[in-house]
Amino acid sequence: MISPGQKVPSVTIKQVTADGASDVDTAALFAGKKAVVFSLPGAFTPTCSQKHLPGYVEKLPELKAQGVDLVACLSVNDAWVMQAWAEQHDALGKIVMLADGAGAFSKALGIDADLSAHHMGLRARRGVLVIEDGVVASIDMEAPGKFEVSSAEACLIGLKK
Repeated sequence: MISPGQKVPSVTIKQVTADGASDVDTAALFAGKKAVVFSLPGAFTPTCSQKHLPGYVEKLPELKAQGVDLVACLSVNDAWVMQAWAEQHDALGKIVMLADGAGAFSKALGIDADLSAHHMGLRARRGVLVIEDGVVASIDMEAPGKFEVSSAEACLIGLKK
């Protein structure tokens, strides 16, 4: 797993906007910015849809007030699923939606999880990274089945320290 002090790997994935999806290089996306990236197992899944994404949409102004330039949601889903999910949660244009369809970025970060036993295939683990100018400042990954360290509220507490 990537550690604080390491550079974000350069991987091309899809960034979803109201206009559709386009290729984005992850290293370039986070260069020169303070970013919060929350990763999750899947769009439209219970905790992700009821708590994780809505929490970041709600707390976005507070995160921005802490100097965060962008907040991104990373999931191993295709761009169409991520767009539909973002539209459902009023996240488009607010949260940077990153569709890691093949799991390449999740694997490069070392946060991938094989959930085949649960009929979900390769997914990203639930967690949160704070990135400053392309370098990981902190990373907190959840224990399986938990939602404690990666919520928007927990992220805000960490940013204020």
